Amino acid sequence: MTTTSGFVLAGGAALVAGAVNAIAGGGSLITFPALVAAGLPPVIANVTNTVAMCPGYFGAFLAQRRDLTGQRARLIMIFPTGLVGGLLGALLLLYTGAAAFKLIVPYLILFAAALLALQGKLRAWMVRGDAAPRSEAWSIIPVGLTAIYGGYFGAGMGVMALAALAVILSDTLTRLNALKQAIALSSNLAAATFFACSGRVNWPLADVMFVAALVGGALGGLLASRIPAGVLRWTMVVLAVIVGVIYLVK
Repeated sequence: MTTTSGFVLAGGAALVAGAVNAIAGGGSLITFPALVAAGLPPVIANVTNTVAMCPGYFGAFLAQRRDLTGQRARLIMIFPTGLVGGLLGALLLLYTGAAAFKLIVPYLILFAAALLALQGKLRAWMVRGDAAPRSEAWSIIPVGLTAIYGGYFGAGMGVMALAALAVILSDTLTRLNALKQAIALSSNLAAATFFACSGRVNWPLADVMFVAALVGGALGGLLASRIPAGVLRWTMVVLAVIVGVIYLVK
């Protein structure tokens, strides 16, 4: 039974995470620890977080749908790959056991923090076009691996997906970012659907987080032009490192 303070903690975290996702990304680094602090076991916290934050991926995908113009062939290749990868990641999470997830989660959080910290350099590298173009069919491999990670944990997945696309595809950052949204949506949708049918979701908390994240996303959209994304990102990096180290020590 979740306490009132647990609902307040989860709702507040989702509100902040929705705003953070709208400005810089990395909101799951707030909501996942909050759910654990609210008393949920790590696997249940991750499952609930995936389901609760799923609508945000729809919003991000729809917001950039115009940048997918002319990329239908890529989308047909990438979206199913994301679905399969997300499902595999979800299966991996639920069938490798809570002990394995609890052991690896500190490293996943620190890995997500590293991705956020390197986000600026990765984007600069992509803009320079240092990545040599290859056959676009090869994108299935990095996209699939990224989607598996997204279904298993997900924090920092957006940065990973963007970097994976840049390794194979030669295009503008804006158009690659639209494809990234498709990967994130497909992976999260597959994982969330599987989790929703697994009986592992804490639905009362998920419902509260769903509403709070939508409100937070709207607020984040209003604040996006006022708060430097870099400042928020580095704040998230520091917090993620602190959380990761705490989990590692525990």
